[in-house]
Amino acid sequence: MNASFRKPPLTVRLCQPRGFCAGVDRAIQIVVLALKKYGAPVYVRHEIVHNRYVVEGLQELGAVFIEELSEIPPAHHACPVVFSAHGVPKSVPADAEARNLFYLDATCPLVSKVHKQAMRHQRLGRHVLLIGHAGHPEVIGTMGQLPEGAVTLIETEADIERFTPADPAELGFVTQTTLSVEDTAGLIRALYARFPDIKASAAESICYATTNRQEAVREAAPGTDLFLIVGAPNSSNSRRLVEVAERAGAGMSLLVQRASEIPWTDIGAISTLGLSAGASAPEIIVDEIIDAFRARFEVSVDLAVTATETQDFPVMRALRDVELTRADMAFVNG
Repeated sequence: MNASFRKPPLTVRLCQPRGFCAGVDRAIQIVVLALKKYGAPVYVRHEIVHNRYVVEGLQELGAVFIEELSEIPPAHHACPVVFSAHGVPKSVPADAEARNLFYLDATCPLVSKVHKQAMRHQRLGRHVLLIGHAGHPEVIGTMGQLPEGAVTLIETEADIERFTPADPAELGFVTQTTLSVEDTAGLIRALYARFPDIKASAAESICYATTNRQEAVREAAPGTDLFLIVGAPNSSNSRRLVEVAERAGAGMSLLVQRASEIPWTDIGAISTLGLSAGASAPEIIVDEIIDAFRARFEVSVDLAVTATETQDFPVMRALRDVELTRADMAFVNG
């Protein structure tokens, strides 16, 4: 081949860990197992995880996604309904019970831990401050664990300055699990500066998967011309990875859902690409993106390993008698 037609070399720094976390894996398994045990349809309140590929794959298997329990036809009230990994307010299972619905709660155990931390603060007489993003399902679910008015959402340092508590000595805080570690640390410092007596949770709120993925991106980003994060625009942990890559020195950082979204004409000449995936992005899309670059570049892959994850969250007892086939596992594992 003429040298002028040779594909340019490209080093891909592939982050590890990346993609599905144990909580996402468990939530998807719950839907697949419910479909195998009870048959279609299985209703899912809200996207089980923030990824269209996963949602569409589950729809093909017979899952029906809804936003409110009222959307389930009376004739289907015996069908299972699954609550998403992000968690739900207490009013949702109460509504399900009032409607005589059979529900399976796929809330990530680490999100459930934050719920318990918030409830503990309240039980000890503290007003709860929740560091998070307004409108995110996890934030809605966490705030919905406590009575109205018992939780104040903190998004910025300006929110901290504006907040005037009834008793500054009786405050406790928790955080959304998928936030940027750096941003959260800054807000926590600001909280302690204004309210020295504020109490932290008994355990870290930012989940291990969020921390690990951010650390891998932070280590891989310096010197990259482009850093791609595989994830959905409504995925908080994926958007935070884009920010981490930018702060850590990537020339450009972008969020893409599929290879078809890569803006080839905008990225210019690159020699080093960083690549990771949010906690709800399946590995098959990472492979798809690497293949897209192989079609245009002579690719060599360097694995950037910063942690090994061994966490495994078991599904609820009602589904443990169902066996997944190899084909089932191929979908569950992305």
